Amino acid sequence: MFQSYHVKNKSPQLRTFATYLDETMGRILAIDYGKKRIGIAVTDPLQLIANGLETVSPDTVFDFLQQYVEKEIVDKIIVGLPKQMNGKDAETMQYIRPFVDKLQKKIPEMKIEFIDERFTSVLAHKAMIDGGLKKKDRQNKALVDKISATIILQTYLEQKNNNPKLPRA
Repeated sequence: MFQSYHVKNKSPQLRTFATYLDETMGRILAIDYGKKRIGIAVTDPLQLIANGLETVSPDTVFDFLQQYVEKEIVDKIIVGLPKQMNGKDAETMQYIRPFVDKLQKKIPEMKIEFIDERFTSVLAHKAMIDGGLKKKDRQNKALVDKISATIILQTYLEQKNNNPKLPRA
């Protein structure tokens, strides 16, 4: 996982340190929940970089997550919390709360946290435009959901790094 060609050819101390990091630091997953599609993003093992992982259907999300946490060390899951402009929960919370409850039952040892996801879809579209994607590619809703999950995760990482009171994973 973490050990690269360069690490393998370094001193035993560096290999030991790399192995230690590999075994102690887990990834963080982020979920952008939707009734039709669920965008999923993940950090690297050092929890520095957020990357889009997959977009899955609500029917397969629990199997996907279960399989992922069985093969990778995951410290926590961040779920986008849809809020209205006035700060109140958005209507879609009626779907997200049961999803999170079921997720907690499926993976009971996993820490699950919420983070405000206002404007993630808008930011995802802007990122796609700034990235030079053609209009047809920008209409790919699965890609939008994956990018939205990445934005949720990147927001969490930035808040964690800028706020020493937030627990480190």
